Amino acid sequence: MDTTQGSDDRMDSKQASTHATKSLSAASLQAVRVQALAARISELDHDEAAAALLEESDDIALAALHTVVPSLARDVLEKLPTSRRQRLLAASSPERRRQWAAPEGYAAESLGALMELPIGVFGPDVTVAEATEELRELVKRAFITYVFVVDGAGGLLGVVTMRDLLFSPRDATLGDVMLHEPFFLRADERVVDAMRRVLNRHYPVYPVCDAAGRLVGLVRGPTLFEAQAIELSAQAGSMVGVEKEERLRTPLWRSLRFRHPWLQLNILTAFLAAGVVALFEDTIDRVVVLAAFLPVLAGQSGNTGSQALAVTLRGMTLGDVKSGDGRGMVLKEAALGLLNGALVGVTGGIGMYAYATMQGSSDALELAAIVLVAMVLSCVASGVTGVVTPIALKRLGADPATASTIFLTTATDVISMGALLGLATWLLGGVDSAHPTP
Repeated sequence: MDTTQGSDDRMDSKQASTHATKSLSAASLQAVRVQALAARISELDHDEAAAALLEESDDIALAALHTVVPSLARDVLEKLPTSRRQRLLAASSPERRRQWAAPEGYAAESLGALMELPIGVFGPDVTVAEATEELRELVKRAFITYVFVVDGAGGLLGVVTMRDLLFSPRDATLGDVMLHEPFFLRADERVVDAMRRVLNRHYPVYPVCDAAGRLVGLVRGPTLFEAQAIELSAQAGSMVGVEKEERLRTPLWRSLRFRHPWLQLNILTAFLAAGVVALFEDTIDRVVVLAAFLPVLAGQSGNTGSQALAVTLRGMTLGDVKSGDGRGMVLKEAALGLLNGALVGVTGGIGMYAYATMQGSSDALELAAIVLVAMVLSCVASGVTGVVTPIALKRLGADPATASTIFLTTATDVISMGALLGLATWLLGGVDSAHPTP
């Protein structure tokens, strides 16, 4: 009994080993065929390479296309019959289709870098029944939202929704049921420009065409909005010297290399503000109460400048800032700075008067007036700086958001402290307000 059981176990083990060997041999054989096909594709011209793909199964053809460079894969795919090409695209991942759609030639910030090759593309003479039959197989492997109708040259003629495809007569042609002159995006336009065009069009998929109107790809709505969300989230970091490339898991030394140069620039510019304080050291020694209001003034003017900077950057990102708008923007921010400075200056002046009175200063009223005027001047200057800084960076060819707050903070500190201490020196002169009156 035991001998028989042992014999059966050996036979089962031998059969399993034989099956594994056959499976391994089949996998090895397929790998060899894929490598051989990839080598042929690389050596042949595009028409001959497409013919070679037609001789193989979809699995081997697709694996070979994954092996060659994306630009070659795209060129060969374009030579395949539409039905075969769409089957291969449907079996590929969205990332692979995006890579094949834009292997080269598109800037990183362009829409072409986001698009993927379209699936569900037919001619206008294809009937609803024929399109539906082919789509039955394609939707098993890929998510298809719209049917795109193109002419013989690949020009986009129209779009057919799944609802129209479902309820239209089976013998009707796609040219009869399609939506004519559909909205489309350009492959060479910037993502931010595309975002502005689709603000009032919430479509799940957008066709992408070249300059001649030929359908070259599609971009999905979530992909488009995600790309712009990343750009906007990176903008806040750029304002303080954090590079767009830096992420939460960026290595320590790489993060240090990104951030440290801007911090060095920041400390160098901070020396300017320190120099202003040192310039009026005698005034501070004589009018000690001024020292308590230096951070108040600097903080208020800094916030005013940051508001102007944020609005300006938002306008530049959304394309609201046009050529020649700079003068109007500067005048508006100057007016806002004047009004806001006057209002908060009154509050600051009251605070200075109360504080100076408690300290027994004989110049409490003059100090309150100095704070009021300095606040107005600082808010006007910081608002104008918040507009001028990003516009100047853009004209110099730099990213308008890059370290803008570093320059803005320096400017507002220098102006606010210089205004307060300069006015005190001029108006109070040699009067000693550091000590209480007898």
